Amino acid sequence: MKQFDARVAWQRAGQPFLDQRYSRAHAWSFDGGLTVPASSSPLSVPVPMSDPAAVDPEEAVVAAASSCHMLFFLSLAAQEGYVVDSYEDQAIGLLDVGPDGRAALVRIELRPAIRFAGRQPEAEALARLHHAAHEKCYVANSLKCAVVVKEA
Repeated sequence: MKQFDARVAWQRAGQPFLDQRYSRAHAWSFDGGLTVPASSSPLSVPVPMSDPAAVDPEEAVVAAASSCHMLFFLSLAAQEGYVVDSYEDQAIGLLDVGPDGRAALVRIELRPAIRFAGRQPEAEALARLHHAAHEKCYVANSLKCAVVVKEA
């Protein structure tokens, strides 16, 4: 078993609290030393209680799914002899009411635009690489919502 650590820290800093108008800004710290500003989404909690410049949990889940898929895709492409020059994904997550009636990310769409050097994969090979990357992706395997790849 592997363990992944993250530290989440928030301080009230003297703000009123019971009126629900406190800042949701906080920090995520990771084992490599990086600290990322985080907040609730302004789509969930209005500014100024949310920080639109910070990463929100929903964006982080979408980015994690995209990143995980990309990392497996790159490895699989290399194994098959394809040289990837660039990979860029404009991923989106859709928040709605889930099957159990609670708010949930109900779908994540990955839209990778991939540039290859030299030999170009046929459509069937590209679909196979995406399918294999999706099957191996730890994040996609951990989510209840659909994670769908749409070639850009």
